[in-house]
Amino acid sequence: MTLETAFERRSLPLEYPFGIARGTTTETDAVFVRIADGDGTVGIGAAAPSARYGETAATVEAVLPDLLSVVEEVGDPHRLERIEWRMHETVRRNPSARAAVGIALHDLVAKRFDVPLYRCWGLDPDETLETSYTIGLDETETMRAKTETASERGFGTLKVKLGTDRDLEIVRAIRSVAPDARLFVDANEAWRPREAVRKIDRLAAFDVTFVEQPVPADDPEGLAFVHERAALPIAADESCRTLADVPRVADRCDIVNLKLMKCGGLREARRLISAARAHGLAVLCGCMTESNASIAAACHLAPLLDYADLDGSLLLADDPADGVPMPGGRIALSDLERPGTGAVLEPEFG
Repeated sequence: MTLETAFERRSLPLEYPFGIARGTTTETDAVFVRIADGDGTVGIGAAAPSARYGETAATVEAVLPDLLSVVEEVGDPHRLERIEWRMHETVRRNPSARAAVGIALHDLVAKRFDVPLYRCWGLDPDETLETSYTIGLDETETMRAKTETASERGFGTLKVKLGTDRDLEIVRAIRSVAPDARLFVDANEAWRPREAVRKIDRLAAFDVTFVEQPVPADDPEGLAFVHERAALPIAADESCRTLADVPRVADRCDIVNLKLMKCGGLREARRLISAARAHGLAVLCGCMTESNASIAAACHLAPLLDYADLDGSLLLADDPADGVPMPGGRIALSDLERPGTGAVLEPEFG
């Protein structure tokens, strides 16, 4: 079989400036990947690189020719395991680049079977859940206004970015306009261990579901300190990048947050989920600010998850790809009428 491959980079503006403890962005870079078979079936994926994990759009563009050469040399998109290991041997880092290629291959394979991806995995589309909608770090009143808008759009689960000296003020303001919303909070490594314990004790009064990455990833003992003393469940994000990290954090958190762009793709994500279950951990699937070209693939993991934070495409001002329906944040796999991941690029794109 002859496979044809291509990729293209594009900057995507965000609907609002998006702030976390490490800084604020107004746009995100995506690198779209296309893999076509000889019958005209095309699989698409996208990389959403993060500087936090040593990647940029430029590094993705630099390694994609080598990764796509592996795909062309293997020739058969159904040989997913062989392609994955060959890609890993070829490019050890740049997980979002490998994820983009893997997503495109899974999309292509499912389209060749003419079924949605979740059916290839034997998953029940009705066993789904609701994604959170993220309220980025900003002035308190701005965050309150964004929360009102999210509630008006029907989002019942919110993720609030923290990491300031007014964290409790922010959560109080959020609760004042969304008293019934399920609330996750994310400090993005901003707190010190004792500070984290104190803040979490006070956050518990606001009916917060869990606290994500309260301390820096390079302080595993600090994470353990918080986990042992915190009044709320703790999720590990930056502390858990790949499958190998799961046993390292298993006694330091309650939840692991996997992201396709961190772990390197769908196959590694499924292995990570299995490892987390074996260690008694709950699983959250998160994302970067991403296009539907990659978010759609992660949505097919929903039946395997406890929590989802797959709003990356919802934060964009304009996305060149359509994806899995998410009315009011519900990941509606059963409403998906297209095969593959469900992602479709604009006809003129690529």
